[in-house]
Amino acid sequence: MRFAINHISAPNLPLAEFFAMCRRIGVSEVEIRNDIPDVLGGMTPQAVRAEACAQGITILSINAVYPFNLWSGDMPDRARRMADYASECGAQALVMCPLNDGSKVPHSAVVAALDGIRPILIEHGLTGLVEPLGFPISSLRTKAEALAAMTESDENGVFKLTHDTFHHHLAGETQLYPHRTGLVHISGVTDPTLAVEDMLDAHRVLVDGADRLGNRAQIRALLAGGYDGPFSFEPFAEDIHALADPEGALRASMAFVAAQIEPRTEDG
Repeated sequence: MRFAINHISAPNLPLAEFFAMCRRIGVSEVEIRNDIPDVLGGMTPQAVRAEACAQGITILSINAVYPFNLWSGDMPDRARRMADYASECGAQALVMCPLNDGSKVPHSAVVAALDGIRPILIEHGLTGLVEPLGFPISSLRTKAEALAAMTESDENGVFKLTHDTFHHHLAGETQLYPHRTGLVHISGVTDPTLAVEDMLDAHRVLVDGADRLGNRAQIRALLAGGYDGPFSFEPFAEDIHALADPEGALRASMAFVAAQIEPRTEDG
């Protein structure tokens, strides 16, 4: 398996320092963001490309187009501007997240939104990474729903799924789609008092032995099913963001996950 790092893992590091940290721990693929930290609002795409090239970094994606499934108002313009930025900075894809406020969005509207963004992605040579959110208030909770809309809209492989181990667990999904998956986000929840329906982004930490999300089983199943893409760390908990040594914490979590995934011997 190969690891990637989402900038949310160490949001207090400026981009150049974040890239350098990733290289020190053996990671060359990253995700940048338009929220925490807002790379898009603070750097030109040309500067991002130059820094990535200088440090041997591949930018997998910009996270995220939100809410992609409401293709109205300023959403088309925002999506195009993000696609422009992605193309200019050298990113390969845009992560696309659905409305998450308790409102319902019908299947037909999801398909229409995908139909709207598809030509923008094609024009810019980008992949659209559709990420269902498993929260009870999400308008698109499952990969099965997302895949149905993607299949209806897309005949050219422009869209792929983002499998998020946190959201997979929250949605209660069991079905995996390794051959339709373009990116995997990994994080853990360790608080033993939380009910699944009460889990929030703020509870997402780095994966360790206390993980409740079944990361090991999910990752092993995806690999066994033929997924050969990156596994990107995406913790949102403030105590992770405040770590004095995010590099050490990421290194430890990478080692833990890798050890869990490696085939066990008869004695192990």
